[in-house]
Amino acid sequence: MSNEPEVILAQYREITRQIPLLYSLLIVNTAAVAFTHRGFAPPFLTYVVPAGLCAVSLFRVAKWLLPRNAPLDVTRARAQLKRSIFFAGAFSLCAVLWSLSLAPYGGPYEQGHVSLYISITVIACIFCLMHLPQAALLSCVMVTGPFITYYFLQHSLVWKAIALNIGLVSLVMIRVLLNSFRGFVELVRSQRDMAIKGAETERLSAENARLAMTDSLTGLPNRRFFFARLEEAIAAARRSGRRFAIGVLDLDRFKPINDTYGHVFGDRLLEQVGRRLTTAASTDALLARLGGDEFGVILFGGCDQAEAIGTELCELVSRPYKLDDMQVAIGCSAGFAIFPDAGGTAHILFDRSDYALYHSKSQKRGRCVLFSVEHETKIRSERAIEVALQAADLDAELCVHVQPIVDLQTMQVSSVEALARWRSPAMGDVPPDKFIAAAERFGMMQKVTQLLFGKALDALHSLPPELRLSFNLSAHDIVSQEIVDHLIAEMQRRGVSPRRIIFELTETALMRDFDLAVAGIDRLRAAGSPIALDDFGTGYSSLSYLRRLPIDKVKVDRSFLSGGNGSDEDVLAAIKGLCDNLRLRCVVEGIETASQLALVRRLGYDYGQGYVLGRPVSAASFRIDDAMISLDAPEPTARETAMPQLAARGVARRVRAKG
Repeated sequence: MSNEPEVILAQYREITRQIPLLYSLLIVNTAAVAFTHRGFAPPFLTYVVPAGLCAVSLFRVAKWLLPRNAPLDVTRARAQLKRSIFFAGAFSLCAVLWSLSLAPYGGPYEQGHVSLYISITVIACIFCLMHLPQAALLSCVMVTGPFITYYFLQHSLVWKAIALNIGLVSLVMIRVLLNSFRGFVELVRSQRDMAIKGAETERLSAENARLAMTDSLTGLPNRRFFFARLEEAIAAARRSGRRFAIGVLDLDRFKPINDTYGHVFGDRLLEQVGRRLTTAASTDALLARLGGDEFGVILFGGCDQAEAIGTELCELVSRPYKLDDMQVAIGCSAGFAIFPDAGGTAHILFDRSDYALYHSKSQKRGRCVLFSVEHETKIRSERAIEVALQAADLDAELCVHVQPIVDLQTMQVSSVEALARWRSPAMGDVPPDKFIAAAERFGMMQKVTQLLFGKALDALHSLPPELRLSFNLSAHDIVSQEIVDHLIAEMQRRGVSPRRIIFELTETALMRDFDLAVAGIDRLRAAGSPIALDDFGTGYSSLSYLRRLPIDKVKVDRSFLSGGNGSDEDVLAAIKGLCDNLRLRCVVEGIETASQLALVRRLGYDYGQGYVLGRPVSAASFRIDDAMISLDAPEPTARETAMPQLAARGVARRVRAKG
């Protein structure tokens, strides 16, 4: 008997279907032989023995047909097959001995019936037990052995021929049986192999599906899985009427670390972030990595505490990390939106949570912000700006104002900054930060930059030749080779010396794509234009990047003057010392009072800019003349005069607007 579990179980299944047929056939044949011999043989042979054989056959039929409570296993199947082999041999021997005991009775027809009974029994055993060849062979031997022996001992050549014929047929059928069983075993093995391969294929398919839905770096679900589950959550919430929350987490200060220490270090840091977020995942909270340093959250329950949960996640991520011998710290900000309050589709919900994240990073960095009606109002305002911008006649509606930048040692105007202005017929005056952001979103930044630069160069022609002009470039501008080419070509076409144009960039703009930004800066400096780093001190990595940037001037952010505490002076002094060591000129922005002006002059700053030194005006309204002012004059406020006086030690020059 085979030792292969699959073969044993397959044999058992086939035998279960065949044996009841075999015993049913034996019952019919036995009853038929007993009936034809009832008038010739003793009653014991025609009634008692056949009844016993039929009773045993019925018992076996019932045993094989009745359902089994215990599940089938290899051990039980093997034991049952062994019992079937033994019983097949014993029953076959009893049946053939009974039939041969009837052979002497009756005439030629009755004797022929016995011979036919034995032949049919052999054939039935071989065919019905072909999946259990041991039983088939044993039955064949038990039947044909006595049969051939008995008939060869008869004096009739006919019986000898019949015996020989039955023997040959049995041998042929045994050969067919063995061939058939071999094919059966091969089929079972091939099915087993196919099942194994199918299971492996299914496993690999499931693994591939899992990998396709898993972020390989952190082990968290990826963006595809996140949005698939978001769609499912929306459908389920619509059916049940329940609410849920979706959030976006974004790491603060990650990019500077990634750029400073390398991408391998950054990936290891992200792995640790992923492990921390994995501990926060549960049946009620799905966390996924959406890409880069951005992670997504779906809160299926407890959305009323979404803001608190988001803040806890930010605090979890913000704890220091230890990598090798280094300890690094990053921050995390989050934005959440509630379904259906914030929107009814995956796109709108994600957009709203992303907007809340933007508000968090700009207003409440390191915490979670929940999308609110106030945000909805701002979005509608931004949408209105976007619509108006797309329909605007930008050449007619955009203009440039200029604001003076003063040499704090001589108190003379050294340069002016070109400031973009947009007066929309539909919306009135739109703040630059609003329409510039809208232009970047709609791919209009190149057109806006080219128009503003042309107007800035027009303004430069109306200014005294000794003045320089500062022009702001966006993140999109400095990494665009086409825009940089246009700026250089436009200066050449108009005959403007590149040294008179100072290009200002914010650190945030540089960090978008540091290498491309540096390449753009190098081309502008090679053309002869100085570069200034705007809003210095508001970024995450100003100190680490300052030495690497090819810049000529630093503009210190106005926030260091507006704090109103003693530490501001210390910070300003430290920044001045740093810039002196790096041989960089400094411009302090946002000087609005005489006391602030006195402070930055006392600290030795080179240049200043702010309302106390001059408000932005149109280029046509801007001029310089001599004036006498006193340092003891009362401090003017930004609202008291359109063009405040320039504080000086005696005689100074002041800027004023005509009209």
